[in-house]
Amino acid sequence: MSAPDLAPLWLTLKLAATVTVLLLVLATPLALWLARSGSRLRPVVEAITALPLVLPPTVLGFYLLLAFNPNAPLGAFWLTATGHSLTFSFAGLVIASLVYSLPFAVQPLQAAFKALGSAPAEAAASLGAGPLDAFLSVIAPLTLRGYLTAMVLTFAHTIGEFGIVLMVGGNIPGETRVISIAIYEQVETLDYASAHLMSGLLLAFAFLTLLALYSVNGRTDGGGA
Repeated sequence: MSAPDLAPLWLTLKLAATVTVLLLVLATPLALWLARSGSRLRPVVEAITALPLVLPPTVLGFYLLLAFNPNAPLGAFWLTATGHSLTFSFAGLVIASLVYSLPFAVQPLQAAFKALGSAPAEAAASLGAGPLDAFLSVIAPLTLRGYLTAMVLTFAHTIGEFGIVLMVGGNIPGETRVISIAIYEQVETLDYASAHLMSGLLLAFAFLTLLALYSVNGRTDGGGA
C-alpha cells in the first residue's frame, strides 16, 4: 500500500483513540450514577444512553447533522468559539462518535460498578478517604476489567463506524475520510484490490481485538480447558 493510502487508516486510529480517551472520562460518572442511583429517571437515562445500539446510524447522523448546522444553537456556539463549523470536520466526527459509541463505554462500566457494590467505597470512606481518592485507589483498580472491556469495545466500534461518519463528516481527504469511507469509495470506483486490503486489515483487527478481550476475560474468570 502506498503512503497516501495509509492516510485514512491513521485518521481512523486518531479518531478512535481520541473518542476512547474522552469516553472513558465522560462515561465514568454516568456509569457510576446508573449503577448506584435509585432515581425513577434512571430507566429514562439508560434508554437514552442505549439508543445508538438500536437506531440506524443514518438516523442518528441526520439529527446530529442538524444539531451541528451553524444555524443551530450547538453549531452556532462552536462556530463562534472556534471559527470552524462542526459539520464535515474532524471535531464533528469526534462529537458524533462520542454519542454513537457511548453505550459501548457506559454499559461495561455500569456492570462493573454494579458488581462491585458500594462496600469498598464505604470502607475507604470510613478510613478517611475522600470520594476522588476512594475512586482512584479502590474503585478503579477493582473495576479494571470493566475499564479494559469499555476501552476495547469503544476503540473497535469507533474504527468500524460508517453511516454516522458519512452523514456528519462526508469524505474529505485528511479531514474526515476514515478507513470505512475509503473502502466504500474504492468499491464504488471498482478498486477491489485496495478494498480487499483495507477490509482485510479491519477484519484481522476486529478478530484479534475480540480474541484478546475474550482471552483476558477468560483468564480473569479462571476458566480453562
